[in-house]
Amino acid sequence: MAEELATGVATATAEGPRSPDSFDVDPPYEAATGDLPEDRFSDRELSWLAFNERVLELAEDPTVPLLERIRFTAIFSGNLDEFFMVRIAGLKRRLAAGLASRRASGIQPREVWLASLETSRELMLRQGALLTDTLRGALDAQGIALLHWGDLDADEQAAVGRAFRARVFPVLTPLAVDPAHPFPYISGLSLNLAVVMRNPATGKSHFARVKVPPIFDRWLEVAPQRFVPLEEVIAAHLDALFPGMEILAHHSFRVTRNEDLEVEEDDAENLLKALEQELLRRKFGPPVRLEVEDTMDEHVRELLVTELDISADEVFALPAPLDLASLHEIADLDRPELHFEPFVPMTHPDLAEVESASPVDMFTALREKDVLLHHPYDSFATSVQRFVEQAASDPQVLAIKQTLYRTSGDSPIIDSLVDAARAGKQVLVLVEIKARFDEQANIRWARKLERAGCHVVYGLLGLKTHCKLCLVVRDEPDGLRRYAHVGTGNYNPKTARLYEDYGLLTTDPRIADDLTDLFNNLSGYSRRESYGQLLVAPAGLRPGIIERIEREVAHHRAGRPAGVRIKVNSIVDEEIIDALYRASQAGVPVQMLVRGICALRPGVPGMSDNIVVRSVLGRFLEHSRVYWFGGGGEPEVWIGSADLMHRNLDRRVEVLVRLDRPEHIAEIGAMLELSMDPGIDAWNLGPDGTWTRQQSSGAPLRDLQQVTIDRTRSRRARARAEAKERPAVGGFP
Repeated sequence: MAEELATGVATATAEGPRSPDSFDVDPPYEAATGDLPEDRFSDRELSWLAFNERVLELAEDPTVPLLERIRFTAIFSGNLDEFFMVRIAGLKRRLAAGLASRRASGIQPREVWLASLETSRELMLRQGALLTDTLRGALDAQGIALLHWGDLDADEQAAVGRAFRARVFPVLTPLAVDPAHPFPYISGLSLNLAVVMRNPATGKSHFARVKVPPIFDRWLEVAPQRFVPLEEVIAAHLDALFPGMEILAHHSFRVTRNEDLEVEEDDAENLLKALEQELLRRKFGPPVRLEVEDTMDEHVRELLVTELDISADEVFALPAPLDLASLHEIADLDRPELHFEPFVPMTHPDLAEVESASPVDMFTALREKDVLLHHPYDSFATSVQRFVEQAASDPQVLAIKQTLYRTSGDSPIIDSLVDAARAGKQVLVLVEIKARFDEQANIRWARKLERAGCHVVYGLLGLKTHCKLCLVVRDEPDGLRRYAHVGTGNYNPKTARLYEDYGLLTTDPRIADDLTDLFNNLSGYSRRESYGQLLVAPAGLRPGIIERIEREVAHHRAGRPAGVRIKVNSIVDEEIIDALYRASQAGVPVQMLVRGICALRPGVPGMSDNIVVRSVLGRFLEHSRVYWFGGGGEPEVWIGSADLMHRNLDRRVEVLVRLDRPEHIAEIGAMLELSMDPGIDAWNLGPDGTWTRQQSSGAPLRDLQQVTIDRTRSRRARARAEAKERPAVGGFP
């Protein structure tokens, strides 16, 4: 989930703090506000924490299958780790450098930092109590035991001891702390044991640190579905690490560090090398959080605080075990009855072969009609992935142009592009090597693509290329034809099974013209900023959205149907929020589906009476970005890569594409209508920034994603039935 976090902040250099522009700082907003109050924006950090609290609520929900509750517990921890590594780290750095300015919310930066720490502490304690008081017992009732070392019987302890000595012990490196051994560097997010011991010969006490090796599973299976944490196994064998010493105490602890990057981009040729050097420095970022067991001795805690140079506010005393993101290992257990009902993505009916086992010819299918894909309900593998694979192998294809922001480690998309280049096709790949926490992988793919003969570029200086685009040029009997894909999600076959996203496969020449110009802009020299069927950031996306919001105001005043519906991961941009406030004041109904951060305050009398904000979470990550405008009775719908945040609108290349086909517009409208249905399980945002889960008024609330699964299955069944009823032509149905 790294891509869905709030904007990161680069660190100051050894030469001194950098200018505010080098930090990922939201620019001051000083637009004329009319009668809009100054406190009209919620704080983005606190709103993000409210989002993660909703994730924790899913872990607490007894109606969610048990192992999925465990997974949401792990997701909560992983989310919070990245929040501290990026957002809290950046906020702390700006405070230290004296570059922190008053927030758009009106809250002073130090107050935000302290409130974020306190809220995080409350949520982490709540998570620890959930695991201890509820989830452990529920797992035990299902024959899954999360044990302590002392819970193992003698035979189990002996067996684990033998495994420890054979595999783990040789890897461990105890590091002493004394005048001859300075306090060791503690890597970010590593789990460690602080060990206090006494030399019986001298009576002198000593301190040592033992790192829990991340190369091993955190939860060791001592018997079928009986697990013990690795650090407890190590702790039980400390006498083997420190023979002759008397072990007095041991406690686990964990440090979170600033792991965002700062890369100078004035020399594009050296960008790869500069980024690789910065990735090495990432490991040595300053600490921003210290997690310790709540049983840790006070003098040990004071030692860690002193040596790590961290404040008492940044210390989190928690019940063991720490690092609950490791619970993914438990959530992955093969217990189907404790998971969500299995769902296998289905081939979109317009791309499916009904009788033949052979894959459909993508180019033939797309010449018949454009296809709107909705992942993961529509299979990514049999649509987008197949589109790129067939383009790579088709001798009539002359060129492929593709953007890559994130992809999987064994990506068939990468392999197809390599095959295409080796076959002599022109292959242009825009690789965003600065995609946070995927930088190292993207550097690898960039070099692999270059070695295969692909033209690899890294986009425009100062901007991340975040748009999701693929353009295929094919030589056909009636001339060159271009096929395109524009999506809301990454070209990643693995996350495409977990993330909800939309994508358009099209042969529309207007879209193809726009994409051709855009790719030329990204790879060469072009100053084009406006397009016919696209809205493109940073130049045209914010004004394009505001213009359409204002059109809805005009439609409403003229008595025509009007409305705004937006589905995004986050909304922070003050100009767009103010435009939505003005639309609400004019009487235009505004419906917002926001999964994560929301700085907009709905339902405030006189300001946002006509704005409703909901949040849907669930088994799939609600990731798509959709923009729907009433259009005076002729709705206008856009999908694409952009959230409504400063980074998306000002510091990234983002693309929205307009949908033209009536059935696609209707499909999007139906999805938005269903999402806002009061019978759907969701959270509603109040004027004070508080999220409240929808309450049932009688019938059980319906799960949006399960309803969509059911509708997808019904649609596929209807398509099969209709195909079988069609008369045969030339011996073929």
